[in-house]
This record gives sequence, structure tokens and C-alpha cells, in this order.
Amino acid sequence: MTDAVSTDVTLADITLTDSAVRRIGEILASEPAGAMLRVSVEGGGCSGFQYKFDLDREKAEDDLVLARDGATVLIDPVSQQYMAGAQIDYVDDLIGAAFKIKNPVAAASCGCGTSFSI
Repeated sequence: MTDAVSTDVTLADITLTDSAVRRIGEILASEPAGAMLRVSVEGGGCSGFQYKFDLDREKAEDDLVLARDGATVLIDPVSQQYMAGAQIDYVDDLIGAAFKIKNPVAAASCGCGTSFSI
């Protein structure tokens, strides 16, 4: 019997950095039990598509679930297509602290890093 997660390249390619796992865990620890971070791709933004980050308590049957060390991230199937091979990171530097997505599918992105084009 094979595991659907291990056979789907798109699912296996989306990863979380240790920094993202720590920050997501901190955020979720201050929320009611069962809260998860949903990352999605929507039309809009200055480059055509934009990332959206929401807290969610409902997991859809077809969501990708990335769970590690108290951090749970949900990604819907449509967004997965636009994020194949992506790495979700959390950066805290002099400019500010934010989640950043390093996305090999994106042909270009805006300066703030929250929108992209393919």
C-alpha cells in the first residue's frame, strides 16, 4: 500500500524552514486549540498573484497538511499548483519580520515578496 503524500511530487516539494516552523508554532500556541495556518494563492497583487496567510480551524479533505513541531500549515490543491517546489520561510531582519515564500514557479515577484507572476 502506498502513501498518497509520498507519491505526489507537488505535495513533497513544498517545505517549511526551521524558522517558519518556530514562528508558526508560536502563533498557533496563542490561538484556541485546533488552529492551523492556511497559505493560499489568490489573483491580485502588483504582480498578478498574491500569497494569503490566514488562521483556519477547518481542514478540507483535499488540503495538503504540513505538520511539524507544533506548526500546522494547510494548502489547498489549486494553490499547490502555483507553489510546487516552494519553501515557506520566516525572516526577521532590520527591515522587518515576515513570512517569505521562495517559489521556483514564480517568474517574477514584487519588492515586498507577497505577490508574483508566472
